[in-house]
Amino acid sequence: MRRLILIALFSFGFTFASAQTWEAGGFLGSSGYMGDINPVKPLKFTDFAFGAQIKRNFDGYWSAKLAFMQGRLQGNDANSSNVYQTQRNLNFYSPISELSLQVEFNLFKYLAGGDIYGYGSRKVSPYLFLGVGAFSFNPLTEYNGNEIELIAVQTEAVAYKNNALSVPYGSGVKYNIKGNLNLIGEIGYRTAFTDYLDDISGRYPDFTVISPISPISQQLSDRSEIPKIGLPGNQRGDFRPRDTYMFAGISLTYTFVSNKCFAF
Repeated sequence: MRRLILIALFSFGFTFASAQTWEAGGFLGSSGYMGDINPVKPLKFTDFAFGAQIKRNFDGYWSAKLAFMQGRLQGNDANSSNVYQTQRNLNFYSPISELSLQVEFNLFKYLAGGDIYGYGSRKVSPYLFLGVGAFSFNPLTEYNGNEIELIAVQTEAVAYKNNALSVPYGSGVKYNIKGNLNLIGEIGYRTAFTDYLDDISGRYPDFTVISPISPISQQLSDRSEIPKIGLPGNQRGDFRPRDTYMFAGISLTYTFVSNKCFAF
């Protein structure tokens, strides 16, 4: 993941040297998750998130953006109103880091770069975006006062990777404050090409015929109270093939319009 980030930033930095209509800025906001613990609340943002972006404005309508985002995801069955989830009693939290390349489309001809250098004439414009991303995650939980990496425990007797691809999509509103400064509000969702953001996906395994990876594999696989619900083969997840994570927040960007080289 780190190597991918460095390669992408170097490529964009090299192109930046001859650019006249580029933007760079930072992001502050919140992150959230939808999956087996939160299946129905798309606006459940729970944790602080931050990021940075480099953007190429092709005209008043189209832009391409390279963005890095860092946040945290979490979910807890104990907070659910669903009876099955409270019985299941699973929980997790995970850091998440994402690098993505996105295409933005402004609904109005946006004035990126101010009155002199801007392509368009509208100081405010809503926009849509779509892209492709790569991200890393690491679901964790607390057990007997200790922090446990769930990916190493294999609670469903499945070995999965801690990185995957995603499809970012969403919308926002851009506002040209003055000249080169832009204020941007955005909400975006990511369809993750994994169902293990929360370490929950399929069925309870049969640890009588499968050797646990860890002495606590079985305890963390089925954390329900007596009577236990985690019988081998019983449903553990919701069987949807992919989880979702999201970011929402505000960006402040600066548009570079000179012919001078930008030093990274």
